[in-house]
Amino acid sequence: MSLPKVTVLLSTLCFAVALPAQTAETHTTSDNASKVRIVRLSEVKGDVQMDRNIGRGMENAIANLPIVEQTRLQTAMGAAEVEFEDNSTLRVGPNSIVEFPKLERMPNGTTVSWARVVRGTAYVSLMKSSMANQFALLFGAQTVQLPPASHVRLDMGSGDAKLAVMDGSLKLQSATGEVVVPKKKTVTFNLATAGELNVDNHVSSGPLDQWDKESIGYHQRLAVASSYNSSPYSYGMSDLNYYGSFMDASSCGMAGSMMWRPYFASAGWDPYANGSWAWYGNAGYSWVSPYPWGWTPYHSGSWNFCPGMGWGWMPGSTWMGLNNVAMLPPQSGPGGGGGGRPLLPIRPPSSGAPSLIPVSTRPLVRSELKSGDWFEFRRDSAGMGIPRDTLGKLDKVSQHVITHGSVQTPVYVTGPVMGGGMNGRAGAGPSSGAMPITTIHRGSVSPGFGEPQQPSFGAGRGGSGSMPSASGGGAPAPTAPSHGASPGAPSGRPR
Repeated sequence: MSLPKVTVLLSTLCFAVALPAQTAETHTTSDNASKVRIVRLSEVKGDVQMDRNIGRGMENAIANLPIVEQTRLQTAMGAAEVEFEDNSTLRVGPNSIVEFPKLERMPNGTTVSWARVVRGTAYVSLMKSSMANQFALLFGAQTVQLPPASHVRLDMGSGDAKLAVMDGSLKLQSATGEVVVPKKKTVTFNLATAGELNVDNHVSSGPLDQWDKESIGYHQRLAVASSYNSSPYSYGMSDLNYYGSFMDASSCGMAGSMMWRPYFASAGWDPYANGSWAWYGNAGYSWVSPYPWGWTPYHSGSWNFCPGMGWGWMPGSTWMGLNNVAMLPPQSGPGGGGGGRPLLPIRPPSSGAPSLIPVSTRPLVRSELKSGDWFEFRRDSAGMGIPRDTLGKLDKVSQHVITHGSVQTPVYVTGPVMGGGMNGRAGAGPSSGAMPITTIHRGSVSPGFGEPQQPSFGAGRGGSGSMPSASGGGAPAPTAPSHGASPGAPSGRPR
């Protein structure tokens, strides 16, 4: 299905979730701002921990964990991305701490978000929206209100903080009055002296800028944000667009309905076979999916089984928030009898026990990097293990994988290195201090550490951004194993 058709369908989805139902868990403060609001931990790389304000302290974080007010996010040798309802994002670099002292939804539907950077590096990219959402960046004694469409990078030092304005314009209060800071300038704050700041007429590059740039491009291109201006819940759309597609469900007895299915999922794949129950105190347990697209389909709409096609997700009008237990479908897929649904824990986790309870009714299949220079796509991985965007369009390679069980393609890995700039090839540069923010690209690198030898993909996006068909293009097509190979078994490689 072509991308324009998907865009139209997602625009329809946006309309469907524009009026979330009120549930029993909703309550308001004295100023009528709802405190029951969640934002998404949309990406986790390396060592990331989270304190969800449930009295358990720091615990290992996983993608798609809901973030509530008073959450504390901490990275060591890791990085994370947080996605807000309007598709705005906050990215957190290694050795950083970010807190969320305020996450509110006002009666008119607008949101108020405060993010406090305690240490490290954070990027904030705000979408231009018709809703008057408010976002404040806090650090030291400073509170900086970020206007819509702004893009900043904050680096916290031992005695100062550097705020690089990469896009937009900020109005700051200094000891001498208001200071307007346009884009491409950097403000240095003295953390020991409130109100003292200096403005530099340039923005120096940072080791994580490329990661930030690629992430912004991914969301802007795939989330089709302009289609969701009427919806307060547009987060997760970019991942739905990249990792799957909609199809006509009329053959399943649902005339006129559309069903979304992830790529690399056979008719026997089960959306609830793997995941975790996350404890949220008075709100109870919330189901967390491990899949990179696993946010919107587990907080709204419903999963339905179609004979011959498998499980698919259909948009709905109710946003479940934390209370997504009611979305668990009856077991109507292969096997029947209700044995395939994850059982809700009957009591809170005991003192000292993890508050994240993993569930696995069958082995979790992952696509993965093999031997450093080959990537293997696997049937029923449903996108698990596949990095965002850098391995090209997934629809055609998914068809090969469903047929053959697995497909391999040559890749190379790049990423920043602590204190050493950009690492041009996996394994190059310093052996210690390597950041976990690596990128897997389709193609190969010349043995002499030269420029990456990337295939030509004709009219596609070019580079690693587009998958060729099995029979065309200037690059070798993904190679399938011989017929009869078991799913997930190593496949043959082109030479």
